[in-house]
Amino acid sequence: MRTIKIFDTTLRDGEQSPGASMNVGEKLELAKQLARLGVDVIEAGFAIASPGDFEAIKTIGGEVEGPVICSLARAKEEDIKRAWEALKDVPEKRIHTFHSTSDIHLKYQFRIDREEALKRSVRMVKLAKSFVDDVEFSPMDATRTDTGYLCDVIEAVIEAGALTVNIPDTVGYSIPVEFGALIKSIRDRVKNIDRAVISVHCHNDLGLATSNSLSAVLNGAGQIECTINGIGERAGNCSMEEVVMALRTRRDIFNADTNINTEKIMRSSRLVTKITGMSVQPNKAIVGANAFAHESGIHQDGLLKEKSTYEIIRPETIGLHKTKFVLGKHSGRHAFRTRLVELGHTLNDEEINSAFKRFKRIADHKKEIFDEDLEALVSDEFTMVPEIYSLIDLNISSGTKQKPTATLKLKVNEETIEKTEHGDGPVDAVFKSITSITDTKSKLLKYEVKAITGGTDALGEVVCSIEEDDRSVSGHGADTDIIIASAKAYINALNKLAARKK
Repeated sequence: MRTIKIFDTTLRDGEQSPGASMNVGEKLELAKQLARLGVDVIEAGFAIASPGDFEAIKTIGGEVEGPVICSLARAKEEDIKRAWEALKDVPEKRIHTFHSTSDIHLKYQFRIDREEALKRSVRMVKLAKSFVDDVEFSPMDATRTDTGYLCDVIEAVIEAGALTVNIPDTVGYSIPVEFGALIKSIRDRVKNIDRAVISVHCHNDLGLATSNSLSAVLNGAGQIECTINGIGERAGNCSMEEVVMALRTRRDIFNADTNINTEKIMRSSRLVTKITGMSVQPNKAIVGANAFAHESGIHQDGLLKEKSTYEIIRPETIGLHKTKFVLGKHSGRHAFRTRLVELGHTLNDEEINSAFKRFKRIADHKKEIFDEDLEALVSDEFTMVPEIYSLIDLNISSGTKQKPTATLKLKVNEETIEKTEHGDGPVDAVFKSITSITDTKSKLLKYEVKAITGGTDALGEVVCSIEEDDRSVSGHGADTDIIIASAKAYINALNKLAARKK
C-alpha cells in the first residue's frame, strides 16, 4: 500500500479566500493543529507577498515540528531569495516555485513564448536548489497546457533539481477521466519522472477537485495539495478531509492511505471556521453538521440495529462522539423511544403511543425537535389526568385596531360546546372562553411562558396555576403556537382540579 503525502495549503491558498486573511498568531495556531493532524507539508505562505506572510513562515518554521515547512515563490529571483530568507533557519524546508505553461497564460498574461517560459522555469529551479535541497515546481494552468510541451517542462525542471512536480488544475477545468489520463501520460512520457514525486493541486470550480485528485492517485500521483474545509481561491481547493477519508474508506480501490490522524479532522475543521469566519455548509461531506445526522425513520431504525446499514464511516474516526439522530417529522417510533430512554424516561407502550402522536403533530410545525422539547412532551404525558375537558378547535383574531376574540370548541365529557369571547389580549380571550364553557370559578394565580428552544419555530411551554375552593393546581401545555399552549395549560389545570374534587 502506498502512502500519499498531504501537502496542506490552507495557510496560503486557503487564505486567498475573500475575507479569510489570517494574522501571524492565527496562522501559528492553525499550523500547530496541522502538525497534530499529521500533514506532511505545510505551505505556510507566500514570503514575498507581504511582511505578515514572511513573518508567519519564519515563526511557524521556528515553532512547529514535524511537517516540512514550505514557502511559495514565483519563478522570479527576488521571490526565491525572499523565500530562502524566511526559511533559512527552518530544519525541514521546501521552496515551491511556479510558472505558467498554458498558451493562454503565456500569450495574454506573460507575453512570452514557450521557450522563454521553459528557460525561466529551469533557471529558477536551479536557483532554489542552490538554497534548499527540497524544491517543488508547478507548471501553472497545466490542464490547459499542450501535453507534449508540459512533459518537456517537467523533464527539464526535474533535471534542474526539482524533487516534486505539481500538476495544478488552476482554474478547475478538468474532469476526472481527463485528469487521470494526463497524470498517466506524464508518467509514461517523462523519462526522468522516477526521480520526482507527482503532486496535484485541483481547484473546485466544477465541483470536481476531490474527484480529480483521487483520479490522479489511481494514475500514480504521490502527493495531494489540499485545504481544510476545501477553502481557497474562487470555489476553493480539494478538501483535505474528503480526499483523506475517501482513500481510507476505499483502500480496496486505491491501495493507498495517508499519515493523517483522522480523529483530529473535526477539531481542525472547526478551528479553520473559527479563525476565518467561513462556516461549513451543513451538507458538506465529512465535516458538515448533517454529515453524520439522520432524520429518516427508516435510516434511524437501521442504524439502531446495525451501524453499517447507513454509515460508511464511524463518526469517532473523524473526532465526533457519535451519530446524531435528528428527531423531526420523518423520524420513527424506534428512534423516539430510544432517545427518551437516553434522557432517562421509561414509558409504557400506551404512553409512548400517546406521546409519539403529539410528537408527530409538533414535528409538522417544527424543523427539529430538541431534547428540551421531548422533556416537555414527557412532562405532559406524566401529568395526564382523566380528561373531562379536551380542546377540539381554537381560532383567534387580534390586531392593533381589533378587539382580541377567541372562538373555542371544547369537548366536555361527551358533549361538544363552542363559545366566543373577547378579552384584553388573545390569551385573556381564550381563558374567558374556557371559563364560560366549563362554568368554573377558578382564579388564575400564575401564568408563565418560556421558549423551550431557540428560533422562531421554538416549542413554547406554558404553566398555569389556578385556585378554587382552597385547592390549587398547576397545568402544563406545550406547542409551537403559544396561544394553543396556553389553552392546553389552562385546560390541563382544570382537569386536575376536577380530578382533585372527585
